[in-house]
Amino acid sequence: MGVHVIKLPDVGEGVAEAEFVELHVAPGDKVTPDQSLADVMTDKATVEIPSPRAGTVVWIGPAVGETVAVGSEIIKLEVDGAGNVDETTAQPAAPAPPTSTLPTPMPAADAVTPVVPAASPTSAPSPFAARAPVSGRPRARGKDEKPLASPALRARARSQGVDLQFVHGTGPAGRITHEDLDAYTAGLTDRRGGSGGVGAPDMRVDPVKIIGLRRKIAEKMKVATQSIPHITYVDEVDMTALEALRAHLNADRGDKPKLTVLPFLMRAIVLASKKFPHINAQYDEEGGVCHQYGASHIGIATQTDNGLMVPVVRHAEANDLWANAAAVARVSEAARDGTAKREELSGSTITITSLGALGGLVTTPVINHPEVAIVGVNKMQTLPRYDANGQVVPVKLMNLSSSFDHRIVDGWDAAQFVQTLKGYLEMPATLFV
Repeated sequence: MGVHVIKLPDVGEGVAEAEFVELHVAPGDKVTPDQSLADVMTDKATVEIPSPRAGTVVWIGPAVGETVAVGSEIIKLEVDGAGNVDETTAQPAAPAPPTSTLPTPMPAADAVTPVVPAASPTSAPSPFAARAPVSGRPRARGKDEKPLASPALRARARSQGVDLQFVHGTGPAGRITHEDLDAYTAGLTDRRGGSGGVGAPDMRVDPVKIIGLRRKIAEKMKVATQSIPHITYVDEVDMTALEALRAHLNADRGDKPKLTVLPFLMRAIVLASKKFPHINAQYDEEGGVCHQYGASHIGIATQTDNGLMVPVVRHAEANDLWANAAAVARVSEAARDGTAKREELSGSTITITSLGALGGLVTTPVINHPEVAIVGVNKMQTLPRYDANGQVVPVKLMNLSSSFDHRIVDGWDAAQFVQTLKGYLEMPATLFV
């Protein structure tokens, strides 16, 4: 038997570290060649770490949420035959305790510390042997026996109206733990009809570590809101004519993709950007340079199961409506199913964000750093309006909520840009002239 050490590979050009976001195995699991062991994330791209050979997992170094450097040891396998390291160098070091921003709880005053007998010198355990778990079977308590619990737990039980005499303890000597109390109150709530709001108060606080894509989003939102002075401009757009054109084109589209509002808005952004080149841009604050692009690389904010991602439709200026519609569908689906490539998740020059049917009346979208503008689509609704003859008519209306980097875009230019978009959308023939 030998030991095979798996190190974090170079998962991308210029990448020096990656975050562990998911583990698919645990110590003791048997694995086969090419079986996925873990997922790591870097720059919003998730990469699988496969097993190079068959074996048994005997050690896992990093914990989920931990960032490790390329080349660091991450997993060790016990394999048949020779491994890739000497057995003496494959002994796993004791894992470091996980870091946490939460305070370490102090032990209760009357806590009992179980004594662990020393191992027999004649039976040296395997360096990878797992510690046997302590039995969780509750010990029966006599009728007049006082339940064992810490003062803190007794105070908590009193605040919840729980008689500890009826709570089974799974700790040493039958001591009641906070988990035992949680389990009892959860069952009590169910028996009393928790869905109706009757039962013991729920005192749980579940710490959820922010890792993976959610942490990347948090970091980017912090940078965007702290470094970019936002200005948001909202205006109402009459979509009646465009909706009639869209319905006509979709009715005779054949095998072409169905047109949504987005391809028309993308076309309007392409044309408006020629008049306002500093809005289709990225701002390098360190260098003090605003990079204005002739190409329109339009980011499409996409909600996925893991969080918000912004895949990019490149060179929207070179596509017609149908090609942009197909590109939006392709990159959005790739973002949702996790197959988007790194180059499809970066390099946008301006972004569109839409909540679809949930669009709301007004939003204040956050700019996708280092861009200087984002165009938000709100929901469309039919409302009464007066026409040129003073008659009330039904009109399809939609608000555009757009945010701009006030360091680069003045309020006047922001308003003019949105008014230009509005002009194209309200008179859709101008999109093609």
